[in-house]
Amino acid sequence: METLEELTQAIMSDEQNKAFTEQGIKPLFTIPKTARINIVGQAPGIRAQESGLYWNDPSGDNLRDWMGVSREEFYESGMFAIVPMDFYFPGHGKSGDLPPRKGFADKWHEKVLALAPDIQLTILVGNYAQRY
Repeated sequence: METLEELTQAIMSDEQNKAFTEQGIKPLFTIPKTARINIVGQAPGIRAQESGLYWNDPSGDNLRDWMGVSREEFYESGMFAIVPMDFYFPGHGKSGDLPPRKGFADKWHEKVLALAPDIQLTILVGNYAQRY
């Protein structure tokens, strides 16, 4: 099994992610070994990518309210893994953000999720995650 650091480097070295890596953008996901809940959304928004903090926008506020957890619990408890369909902001489209890149989740999810073997619940947020 790869370590988180090795896996992050592999993601950043992947040709598919070259443009992001060259801009100094790191993949945005978290996978604490202690995670029990995995949240799979579409992809980071531009605000999340710029801040380096996933679900750092009004939709994140709504998600935390819905789950009944504080911001501190969400980010610092080690209970939550965040493994979106794409780890990078896909760009803007005509009517919102572009969809996550095809094949990204197929390539990386299994390897990332292997780092948190005790996940008991996966929450799928949005059509892309639910269809996948």
